[in-house]
Amino acid sequence: MNPITGSVEMFFFPFIGGGHQIPMTDTARVFASHGASSTIIATPSNTLQIQNSITRDQQSGLPITVHTLSADIADTDMSAGPFVDTSALLEPLRQLLLERRPDCIVVDMFHRWAGEVMHELGIPRMVFTGNGCFPRCVQENIRNHVVLENLTSDSEPFVVPNLPDKIEMTKSQLPVFLRGPSNIPDRMKAMKQLEENSFGAVINSFRDLEPAYADIVKKRNKAWLVGPVSLCNRTAAEKTARGKPPTIDEQKCLKWLNSKKPNSVLYISFGSLVQLPPEQLKEIAYGLEASEKSFIWVVGKTRARTLKDPSENGSGEKWLPEGFEERMRDSGKGLVLRGWAPQLLILEHGAIGGFMTHCGWNSTLEGLSAGVAMITWPVSAEQFSNEKLVTEVLRVGVQVGSREWVSWDEEWKEVVGREKVELAVRRLMAESEEVEGMRRRVREIAGKARRAVEEGGTSYADAEALIQELKARRLAKEEG
Repeated sequence: MNPITGSVEMFFFPFIGGGHQIPMTDTARVFASHGASSTIIATPSNTLQIQNSITRDQQSGLPITVHTLSADIADTDMSAGPFVDTSALLEPLRQLLLERRPDCIVVDMFHRWAGEVMHELGIPRMVFTGNGCFPRCVQENIRNHVVLENLTSDSEPFVVPNLPDKIEMTKSQLPVFLRGPSNIPDRMKAMKQLEENSFGAVINSFRDLEPAYADIVKKRNKAWLVGPVSLCNRTAAEKTARGKPPTIDEQKCLKWLNSKKPNSVLYISFGSLVQLPPEQLKEIAYGLEASEKSFIWVVGKTRARTLKDPSENGSGEKWLPEGFEERMRDSGKGLVLRGWAPQLLILEHGAIGGFMTHCGWNSTLEGLSAGVAMITWPVSAEQFSNEKLVTEVLRVGVQVGSREWVSWDEEWKEVVGREKVELAVRRLMAESEEVEGMRRRVREIAGKARRAVEEGGTSYADAEALIQELKARRLAKEEG
């Protein structure tokens, strides 16, 4: 407990990749807004990005700071893969915990080595996994109750047992480590151990989004649903400051959106980690052009390992069809962006009528919180489970037809053709009863998301409950 204020002292130890660092930073900001003294543990490379995200909180008097460890992890740039080794941070972390001894530390699951030092020092740890309750239930039930060896092929559908909804998956949609015990690497076992021996889990979700699944998760383990944490960004300045500085002029982007009709523009982004093959970029471009719908496309990193010139691996500029950008710009149909875009600002704009997404949990939750229906294009991690939540449970999206799970650092096994892209875009961006139903449902979800984080909401209550539990735990320790 912080000796000066008497408030609970919480440490937050995010992973270095943007998909985990950004929501963990927002989570620390949420707890600071509830009065917990919150310290975000950073490396020298990512301190500035985190500091930029919390400066306004500090100026308004919230108890939040950054502590920079003496060691660093090289070459991370917000797109670090989940299996980057961060164990060089162990000794600096140990020294910090010996000096400060917080009431708890919220640790990202990708710091697989961190559980031991926390256990050794007797500091309660909570795990942040970066996903929601639905994918947890899906993966756990597959792991415990499905004999995948009995399937005749990778494309044979099977029903995931013991779920509140009928969910069908195929083996090809599952992470490699779920396909058999021999595929589970030691790093996955270490991550599971980190969570099993923890005080509980802090989850970026909210009960009204997935109530039956939230109940299942809370019955199995202690868990606090405190999201959507992105909603702690209330001003345009805060939304722009998340993650890296935008590589585009957001005013130019918003001015372009202002010229469009409500619900007429599709936003396309595959997050900070996915690397599209050049052939897939072209198919997306041709599909978008054929759909004749307006769009904003954030072209991320391109996978071009097979090329002789490694310098050509980059932002996808060379791999779009010849003249595509010029035609889109001149016709006013499309805006192609590269690098980092202010996603929250774009999603919340009234002109946005759809979101083509890789179904990473942050993007999924941000799209839902903004009330935007989706075209789902899962690639890796738990994204195929998230797709099922969006399209089959919540019924606020359409599937593009992606069928093959592929690790973020592997070559893609299949390319989704332009016809499927065009079909999905036309279907979601049409004026139809089906789409109006989706938009009505997703607007209702957005309203529930906002209410969850306000006083009286379930996520607000869970944050308060965790703080009170940590206070009671500390008091019992002092009296004992």
